[in-house]
Amino acid sequence: MPITAPDPPHKVPLVLVAAVALIDVDGRVLLAQRPEGKSMAGLWEFPGGKVEPGETPEAALIRELREELGIETWGSCLAPLSFASHSYPDFHLLMPLFACRKWQGQPRPLEAQALKWVRPRDLRDYPMPPADLPLIPILRDWL
Repeated sequence: MPITAPDPPHKVPLVLVAAVALIDVDGRVLLAQRPEGKSMAGLWEFPGGKVEPGETPEAALIRELREELGIETWGSCLAPLSFASHSYPDFHLLMPLFACRKWQGQPRPLEAQALKWVRPRDLRDYPMPPADLPLIPILRDWL
């Protein structure tokens, strides 16, 4: 009987999304609720967004924080903390998570999303996309 190689794994697009744990002076983390009309609407997530071609994850976060929350931060204030790697049915998500304790302005919901400052021990109380869940114990232990 001839030996056959297994079928190659199904290839799906790789989506690079940068996320940030904004940490306030009380050690709380900012969560944003995905608004109606978006995929996974109603779930809570760390702010951030897709990294555009030619853009670094840090530049993407600076842009996304300005667009979504109306705040300014700098690359020197974004500390790499961890990452998520998760397969969804139609794509594979790779998401570096940065920690940020310094920004200018007050976060406000510019894209109709709800915002909530949450203590690290309470993050599990908020329904999140599957890719975000493994990041919770890392944040809880680190903070």
